[in-house]
Amino acid sequence: MSIKSDNRHLYLQVIDRLKQDIADGVYKEKEKLPSEFDLAKHLGVSRATLREALRILEEENVIIRRHGVGTFVNVKPLFTSGIEQLNSVTAMIKQAGMTPGTIFLSSSTQDATEEDIRRFSCSIDEEIFVMERVRTANGEPVVYCVDKVPKRILPETFSHAEESIFHILEEKANRRITYAVAQIEPLGYHEKISPILECEPETALLVLKQMHFDEMDEPILFSVNYFKADKFSFHVLRKRI
Repeated sequence: MSIKSDNRHLYLQVIDRLKQDIADGVYKEKEKLPSEFDLAKHLGVSRATLREALRILEEENVIIRRHGVGTFVNVKPLFTSGIEQLNSVTAMIKQAGMTPGTIFLSSSTQDATEEDIRRFSCSIDEEIFVMERVRTANGEPVVYCVDKVPKRILPETFSHAEESIFHILEEKANRRITYAVAQIEPLGYHEKISPILECEPETALLVLKQMHFDEMDEPILFSVNYFKADKFSFHVLRKRI
């Protein structure tokens, strides 16, 4: 398709053209696009039209702009999932055809905080098991995970070597997670977590906080997962009522 070949707004045609060029490999992931002047000349449109197209492509995470450096093709997410689908990180990585792995960071048993007491509806003398791990896909770190479970729920034979905590709870503790209440929020560069996940300075994080419930509606797992935003894409199916 050539620019100005149909009746749509020019910036929409530019968006389609650039998306097609990226799909065809004319511009590859992490590659710097030509300057606005050269790109506008090549497409036969004004710089104002080009800027509007680039603004929308940036909102769609197709490109990323680095102030004073240039405009680059963004990395396409490796993992996409409907947030209404309750999958473990292990399952998400497997579904993408990659091999999940775990880098164990720490585990400890702590006294329940006020937040824990509220979340789990537990007593003040309840002990909470806390585990921090990095999940990998084909050896690359992609998710930083913090999991909290009331200690009384976990079996004495529990081992953090097991990758999926969903599997541990179901197979070892006989507690099947059936649903979760989730909150997702964006986060910029994190001094501790971003270096662990080997993030570029401009790579944001998606933080997914979830309280998981079993078949008896009892809260049994609270997790905070930090996903690399350039690797994961979440969507939500919304129905009109």
